[in-house]
Amino acid sequence: MSSMEHPVFSLSTKPDMRPRRYERGGNWIEISPSRYGIATVHDRDVLIYCISQCMAALNEGRQVQRSMRFKAYDLLVATNRQTSGRGYELLKDALRRLQGTQIETNLRQGGKEYFKIFGLVESAQIVRETRDGRMLDVEITLSDWVWDAIENNNVLTMSRQYFQLRKPLERRLYELARKHCGMQPEWKIGLDTLREKCGSGSTDKEFRRLIGKIIVDDEQHDHMPDYTFTIEGDNVVVRPKRLIDEQLPLPNLSSLHLKGDTYDAARRAAPGWDVHYLETEWRSWVVDKGIAVKDADRHFVSFCKKRGPYR
Repeated sequence: MSSMEHPVFSLSTKPDMRPRRYERGGNWIEISPSRYGIATVHDRDVLIYCISQCMAALNEGRQVQRSMRFKAYDLLVATNRQTSGRGYELLKDALRRLQGTQIETNLRQGGKEYFKIFGLVESAQIVRETRDGRMLDVEITLSDWVWDAIENNNVLTMSRQYFQLRKPLERRLYELARKHCGMQPEWKIGLDTLREKCGSGSTDKEFRRLIGKIIVDDEQHDHMPDYTFTIEGDNVVVRPKRLIDEQLPLPNLSSLHLKGDTYDAARRAAPGWDVHYLETEWRSWVVDKGIAVKDADRHFVSFCKKRGPYR
């Protein structure tokens, strides 16, 4: 929740080398970039995925550890990222920025003030990599800061639609709405304060225009999850669109592991198709529909049969 409250992540889509400091209510936080820049709002997907897997395990009574291993493909699909070679390279860049971004803050606990320096992840490594350069397994050791949030349940569920938001400012608006509005009838914040909380480098006039554009787009396409935004004078007012259903953790697609001979059966079921292309479609379909798959091999072959021969 702290990363939802403070502008920890950059809104830039290019390497952001600008150190920043945010102060409010006696609390302050400083974010310093590595040579790869500050971690971005889109890099945050990696942390959300890791936290989601940990919370799902805890809810099921399983033990979790700061170091966790998962399939890179699972993360890319669950967070709506491209699974091409370019997608894997972008994930590598995200890991570099998450590990390199340094945060300093005056944490306050029990009436005492603590000065602390930490990164967003302690370490990250690619465990196995295919010959064409695509990573298969990724191992991440979460920082104490993130781990403390998990152990103390200091986290909030988020809509899966969040990962369909492409503009960094749209994502930041949703994060702030989820943190501050929640299920209240409304939450009001001044445009100047909102600009600071977003970590935006835009002028006041430009920031108002950007927020207004998002509001108009949402009125036309209803793409912002859970909340509506309106500008009233110099304030932005946030209201829930509907009751927010309890969000499910992001699916762990490792359970959808396919056996080698399943691909042969899939080729027979859908002659002429690229079975790996069909596998990507099948996995995305399972995630989007929230389907509970008991037998991954049988389920995938059945999916291919419905496609039939390639025409």
